Amino acid sequence: MQPVATPTTRGAWYRAWRIVSLDGTTLDVADTEANALAFGRPGTARGRTAFPQVRFVGLAETGTHVVFGAALGTYRTGETTLAHTVVARLAPDMLCLADRQFLSYDLWRAAAATGAALVWRVRTTQQLPCVERLPDGSYLSHLRWHARRSRAIDRALVPVRVIEYTVRSTARSDAAADAEAAPAPAADGEVVYRLVTTIVDPAAAPAAELAALYQERWEIETAFDELKTHLRGARIVLRSKTPELVRQEVYGLLLAHFAVRGLMHDAARTATRDPDMLSFVHAVRVVRRTLPRFAAFSPSGPSPGPGRHPH
Repeated sequence: MQPVATPTTRGAWYRAWRIVSLDGTTLDVADTEANALAFGRPGTARGRTAFPQVRFVGLAETGTHVVFGAALGTYRTGETTLAHTVVARLAPDMLCLADRQFLSYDLWRAAAATGAALVWRVRTTQQLPCVERLPDGSYLSHLRWHARRSRAIDRALVPVRVIEYTVRSTARSDAAADAEAAPAPAADGEVVYRLVTTIVDPAAAPAAELAALYQERWEIETAFDELKTHLRGARIVLRSKTPELVRQEVYGLLLAHFAVRGLMHDAARTATRDPDMLSFVHAVRVVRRTLPRFAAFSPSGPSPGPGRHPH
């Protein structure tokens, strides 16, 4: 699978970069012994959950919601671990957005080595010393390798640019969810955000523009919701009973989502509209109504000639 946006696709680009997002989620799978052993299940205060879960991390083109890279793992496999496989799909024409749980020295370097521009959120508690203050209010700093023991040879400081800003939160839960990153809000109803980027020249991407762009990261959450909720319909739990079939089913869902979103992109281009303005649920309904027409014809053998009937 590949990104589908063209240079004329609305909402898919920031300057010369194709906007993509990195994130992860989980899916409930059938409660069989094989699935439980292969994938594991989350624990709760009262025991264990009803279903095992498979974890996957993906890259999505934010303007089209197309998921073009994914890696599967067990429930206990960390999203950062899976992301090492996924970031290899990045390309120099992309700008990748990611939330704070993905920022680590090794993953950042692996993603940056692809040539893609990175704009990732960072915890406000992480030490990022100011090396040089820039005209747009951002500042130059560096990422440092942190570990008690390290036998690695190449652990040089990695130059980054830091952007800090505040957003007003109307929901109390938003501030609570941010508690680990910001022990105290900047002001009543406000939350501090801090981003790091590989784009060190503010003229190439001003701080205010990148702060506004970061909200596009939530588009991948919408893409995952489309795949997990609307595409599967009433099936809350994956039906496959074995780990091999679970993986096949997940990739099947990703392919189906890619196909629907690809059709929506083509329709949006024809109508000169932003793909975000089209309804995914409506598109799925149209596809489901159309499929029986193709299923009514056998795919094998030549079609019968005029006045002839197939035996």
